[in-house]
Amino acid sequence: MKRTHAGITVETKFTPELDPQFMPLPVFIESFLKTANEPLAIAIEREDDQIQIFDTRIHGTSEMETADRLFVERIAKFLLWSRGGFRLTICGNQKIGEFIKAEYADKGKRDFDFHFMADVYERPFEVVCVPYADRPKEFQKSVSIGRNLDGCRIGFDAGGSDRKVSAVIDGVPVFSEETVWNPKITPDPSYHFEGILDSFRKAASHMPRVDAIGVSSAGIYINNQTKVASLFLKVGPEDYKKTVKNIYIDAAKAIGADIPLVVANDGDVTALAGAMSLQKNGVLGIAMGTSEAGGYVDLDGNITGWLNELAFTPIDLAKDAMMDEWSHDRGCGVKYFSQDAVIKLCPAAGIPLDESATPAEKLKVVQKLVEADDPRAVKVFESIGIYLGYALKLYSMFYKIDEVLLLGRVVSGKGGDLILALAKQVLAEEFPALELTVALPSEQTRRVGQSVAAASLPKSRS
Repeated sequence: MKRTHAGITVETKFTPELDPQFMPLPVFIESFLKTANEPLAIAIEREDDQIQIFDTRIHGTSEMETADRLFVERIAKFLLWSRGGFRLTICGNQKIGEFIKAEYADKGKRDFDFHFMADVYERPFEVVCVPYADRPKEFQKSVSIGRNLDGCRIGFDAGGSDRKVSAVIDGVPVFSEETVWNPKITPDPSYHFEGILDSFRKAASHMPRVDAIGVSSAGIYINNQTKVASLFLKVGPEDYKKTVKNIYIDAAKAIGADIPLVVANDGDVTALAGAMSLQKNGVLGIAMGTSEAGGYVDLDGNITGWLNELAFTPIDLAKDAMMDEWSHDRGCGVKYFSQDAVIKLCPAAGIPLDESATPAEKLKVVQKLVEADDPRAVKVFESIGIYLGYALKLYSMFYKIDEVLLLGRVVSGKGGDLILALAKQVLAEEFPALELTVALPSEQTRRVGQSVAAASLPKSRS
């Protein structure tokens, strides 16, 4: 299908039958760059003076200003949520820089992003404009996190419905336990702290000593501090600051004052578990469930500390793409790679759903239909597969990846097989030069691998 968007001709080989307006961002980017010659760089800065640079080009003409604005704003948005940071620096075209500055400002179009990043990094968010020649130097801390299997270790995985803990000695789990808990509906921070500490203590009791503690937890963590996490949703601001911010640090100290601790996003730990199982690096993990979660292990086998919040990175430029209720942006991953994606496609497929049912219950209805080879449900999962094929091309523009692991309830059963098959077809026919292995994780990775990966996060004190 050939279309024109913001003056750029976009041609795609695949169109989701249930979403014919879908306009994949990576194809727009490739078409845009064919006629762009003016150099421009976007730098993003986060904690510890770390800076990543995205070097690219724009047109820089009045005729192509609309296309330039769209291109730079969507790249900036992707960098912001994939990397995280408190400062965007637009290096080059001053006019485009001022446009981005106005967009990412208090009461600007990206007001949500502006305030969210300020809260995460606990400092004002800003957009700076400099000449291209004055662009900052890139700096990424080369700190190896994970794959440390020596000694006696605790691996802890904090989930929304249960918490898992393992005692791991020289890479072998000697004790594992799952405990049901309800952190998301509990306002008392002592409930969370005591639950975490209880799991730590149980694992410690099965080893002669504790050399290190690794934590896998949903949310954003910087220097082991809790910045944003849905697990503590009901905890008030004062209690959050007093207890939750350093909750894992304090629990580790209760086990031993000098025990090394590393807290990482659960998506990153899942990707690490997959990398350890596959014995490969350059792994991107994508979990499709309530939302879209991401995790990344780089080509050196390290977790980077990037946000990897793929749910809020853009993939679709369609004008009427579904809006995310949280950020009020359109065309972002959460509405394409989650149970919301399945639900949004059902009206076009002719599948009625009970409005009183929960999203998880609605997903189960559609999954039951696809297991019975209902052609309506087949179209739903094939459409998501086409979304994914294009998204993987986009992700490869920002991540150096060789392997992609698909996880989460949306990719279970026949629906997952359809998603995987269509994504592979899009990659093979639309982007034949892109070499990616896309797969579901092994059962061992799902079960034992996560606890071992979490336990392996810190270097031991010995």
